[in-house]
Amino acid sequence: MKKLIISIVVLGVLSPFALVGYFLYSYSYDISKLVDYKPEVTSRIYDKDGKKIANIFNKKHRYYATFDEIPPRIIEALVAIEDTTFFEHPGINIDAIFRAAIKVIRAGKAVEGASTITQQLVKNVLLTREKKLSRKIKEAIYAIKIEQALTKEQILERYLNEIYYGHGYYGIKTAADGYFHKRLEDLTLKEMAILVGLPKAPSTYAPTKNYEISMGRANRVITRMHVLGWIDESTYENSLAENPQVFNDTLTQNRAPFIVDEVARRFRDMNISDLKTGGYEIYTTIDIRLQVAARESLKVAYDASLERIEKYKEKELKRLAEFQKIKNPTEDQMFELQDVNISQLNGALVSLDSASGDILALVGSVDYKKSSYNRATQGKRQPGSAFKPFIYQVAIDLGFSGATELVDIAKTYEYEKDGQEMKWRPKNYEKNYKGLVTLREALIHSRNLATINLVNDIGLRNLLKELQKFNIKNIPHDLSISLGTMSMSPLELAKFYTSFSNKGVQLQPHLITSIEKKNEVIYEKTEISHITSVPTQAYIMTTILKDVVSRGTARHGRVRGLELAAKTGTTNSNVDGWLAGYSPTIETIVWFGNDDNTPMYKRETGGRIAGPAFANYYKNVLKLYPQIKREFDMPEGIIEVNVNGKKEYFSDISKPPRAERSSDPEEELLW
Repeated sequence: MKKLIISIVVLGVLSPFALVGYFLYSYSYDISKLVDYKPEVTSRIYDKDGKKIANIFNKKHRYYATFDEIPPRIIEALVAIEDTTFFEHPGINIDAIFRAAIKVIRAGKAVEGASTITQQLVKNVLLTREKKLSRKIKEAIYAIKIEQALTKEQILERYLNEIYYGHGYYGIKTAADGYFHKRLEDLTLKEMAILVGLPKAPSTYAPTKNYEISMGRANRVITRMHVLGWIDESTYENSLAENPQVFNDTLTQNRAPFIVDEVARRFRDMNISDLKTGGYEIYTTIDIRLQVAARESLKVAYDASLERIEKYKEKELKRLAEFQKIKNPTEDQMFELQDVNISQLNGALVSLDSASGDILALVGSVDYKKSSYNRATQGKRQPGSAFKPFIYQVAIDLGFSGATELVDIAKTYEYEKDGQEMKWRPKNYEKNYKGLVTLREALIHSRNLATINLVNDIGLRNLLKELQKFNIKNIPHDLSISLGTMSMSPLELAKFYTSFSNKGVQLQPHLITSIEKKNEVIYEKTEISHITSVPTQAYIMTTILKDVVSRGTARHGRVRGLELAAKTGTTNSNVDGWLAGYSPTIETIVWFGNDDNTPMYKRETGGRIAGPAFANYYKNVLKLYPQIKREFDMPEGIIEVNVNGKKEYFSDISKPPRAERSSDPEEELLW
């Protein structure tokens, strides 16, 4: 019996060692995942002032904090509540294990854990959460191996970046930003205590769900620090009394989805494939306040258009009812109800800093939730008359002036297409003609016939050669160039319009200012520009486009107290409606149209549908930046002359007339 008892005691003592030996030699313990720790890290997008636009991540939202970034108080709070002997034990706490075992035996069930911080890290990264003895043994072996491979500081760094803190936040830096909108170094002791108390039960202790329970847990952390003598009485009492503000944000915090999508597209163009996991800090040119203003302005104009269309339909139905009463209608009395599919109507807005080309706002549809297709960058549409300023700028650069007279009469052009003789008889939008009209008035009122005759005056071949300086692609090599029949996106048109808004220097638009990864700059924007005109000639164009806003086709884009220069564009059958223009500092392009390229309602011109969005946007600009520059500067070399009772602008290139001349339109028409 004595031998039996001794044998049982010996077996009892040796069994744990035998069991550990079995697991130690029966399994491979690969700790490389923790030694070479490279977790997926969230990328962040910021606006030009450093305000966060969005988080971009794959499955886990995590910001990474190096050990040097983590305040010592966080370490103290963590060790106090989770593992007081962390800096002394080899990965497992033997005393804690025996204490837990005794309590388990007494209670008949698991009532207290004995996991060290190292074991918790192992459990989260290398093992499952299954409650088996085999897993606990493996966990202990892993922990010992980890302690041999990493320093205590490295273990803490990995723990604080890996652990889940509730609300979708992985890592303490993420949780600090999410719950408190603070950097780690700005946290109060109470906020630190809330965070280090979370991992035990993230769902239960999440302050966004159970604020009082979370505060109770934090107070236990603070009390433990006080008992250990790590904080004084004053700090203890003040921390217990504090009730921090907690934010309940979405994980992505996506304030500008079109910007996020465009950043992702540009990352693909740069062959960077780990945007969601690489932890990039992406600084954009976007002004988030103007981005919001752009989105709201587009919606305001869209809603106004739908209201107008409903009123138009009511009037047309009344006219249709009257028409149906006429037995034998004449051609003038004929009436057909226009069928318009308003579900296809959409729009886009792009706004740039005129001096730098930086994109301040970019909205690709009226409602991103309904349509995420970015019409501002991907939609290719004809600019119509919004293209005319490029033709007129060429004329001004060649010596024409606002006072130069153009012929505004109808002509029939014959040409051959596919072996057949064709005829083209262009018309003005107003369906009339003036005979003779000044260049200024022709552009102000968007006279198609005067523009076509201007192209003939310049010479098509010469015009095409001069237009090359704007780098516009797919320009038609025929007179249809006068009506803007090439295709481009709103962002492309915005680029070309910097030739006017930036005083004769065309700029490459920028969205991303710089990209950083692990505090290293991996991309910085490069300024790309080229001269398209001299300042005096660009200014003459600006004076004409100012008149387009004040008394021409862009009247709906006027804003009191701010000088604006712009040009409208309405393509055939009202398929596209544009307003492209600029203030002394900011350029903006607005487009509206039906996604299926069908006509909008026949009265929805560029000025009528896009003008209100343009005006509303600049009204917001003035509210947000009341000190913004409001008037255009006149460059040296400009001469003001009174011509026929009107102020006109000339230069050494566009010389003033030697004498006033009056023309008889009837005489010109007879000719």
